[in-house]
Amino acid sequence: MAGRYQGKTVYVVGGSQGVGFACARAFAEEGAQLVLFARGGEVLEQARQAVAGCGPGAVAHVLDAADPVAVERVMEEAALQSGPPDVLLNCVGGARPAYFEEIDAERLQETLNWNLLSCWHPVRALLPQIKERGGVIVNTASLAGLIGVFGYTDYSAAKFAVVGFSEALRSELKPFGVHVCVLCPPDTDTPGFAEEEKGKPPETRAVSGAGSLLSPEAVAQSLLAGLARKKFLIIPGHAARWAVRVRRFLPRWVDWFIDRAVRRAQR
Repeated sequence: MAGRYQGKTVYVVGGSQGVGFACARAFAEEGAQLVLFARGGEVLEQARQAVAGCGPGAVAHVLDAADPVAVERVMEEAALQSGPPDVLLNCVGGARPAYFEEIDAERLQETLNWNLLSCWHPVRALLPQIKERGGVIVNTASLAGLIGVFGYTDYSAAKFAVVGFSEALRSELKPFGVHVCVLCPPDTDTPGFAEEEKGKPPETRAVSGAGSLLSPEAVAQSLLAGLARKKFLIIPGHAARWAVRVRRFLPRWVDWFIDRAVRRAQR
């Protein structure tokens, strides 16, 4: 199957569902050989079959990306079986909205493990091969990694960290021909988002409800378009890009909008 990624190997960490799965399919349709990693064996196998059916093929590995020992071992196995990646897409994470005082140290560490370290460990495990070959590293953050939102103190902390990690990594790896970018989608219609909706504080719902809900496929197409243009910061959706620009140039307006939504929810 001809395409922009014909003959390329793409690793997708968190590729069994949601945005990761949609991106895996998009790469497969562009001719890439996919290597999927996720924690769920049955869901992961279903994803592998679906991706293999729309591209040249796919293999899957069960992996907890927050476990550095497991990541080293599984990535070594994957590289021996499928070859090292031309593209590494880290697409693991999720939010559990809550008031700050409800988030204890254990839950904070879980959020950091899930959203930050699950990007960190795969990059570290594969870095020698990526530096030797060149290629692309994509870390998935969130719009909440660019704009802090009520109810997401731990999640925003982790996703802001992913953006900072990616910025520093981009500078370090550019001399080796490695392109690093960060994907920052807004609310997206995924199983993880549906679960997240169940526990949202009313203030969080009021703020986030003002934005549009993207499809995972739209996010995947934005990623491919951003990669084609060698962008560092890839923000899917016109509304999300507009919000980031306004936050940068008119921060007080964004604060006023968020504060007004919170006050209305608290009445």
